[in-house]
Amino acid sequence: MSQQETLFALARPVVEKEGLELVDLEYKKEGKRWMLRVFIDGPEGISHDECVRVTRALEPVLEEEDPIPHGFVLEVSSPGLDRPLKRDRDFERARGKKVEIKTFGPLVNKQKTLRGTLLGLADKDLRLELEDGSKITIPRDQVAKARLHFEF
Repeated sequence: MSQQETLFALARPVVEKEGLELVDLEYKKEGKRWMLRVFIDGPEGISHDECVRVTRALEPVLEEEDPIPHGFVLEVSSPGLDRPLKRDRDFERARGKKVEIKTFGPLVNKQKTLRGTLLGLADKDLRLELEDGSKITIPRDQVAKARLHFEF
């Protein structure tokens, strides 16, 4: 199991015990310090108090299990308006919404970044209606990143 998977496995039950969902987790070095970012969500969104509550619940678990052999900064927050889409249920929840899909290689008109309305999953592939009205299927193994897309 990778360190990312280990951290996810430790954090998920803590977050779920608080009645929330673990959306994503990042562990990476930024400058001279290591950052562990835990992104949580709930049916009504996330409040500052919920982030504090999850931080306080997660700190002793990380201390006891000690999956990170050096100092790090723990940050718990909302995934934001442009939340990442990774699991089937993320894509199902985003059905009918605007998304941005980045692929490993060019798929349509030599582009690797596609925007449109997510129509859903079809045999684990993504169905997308592009901004020009055309509909495409994107093989799931070609998706490098997917997230909700908002224009301000």
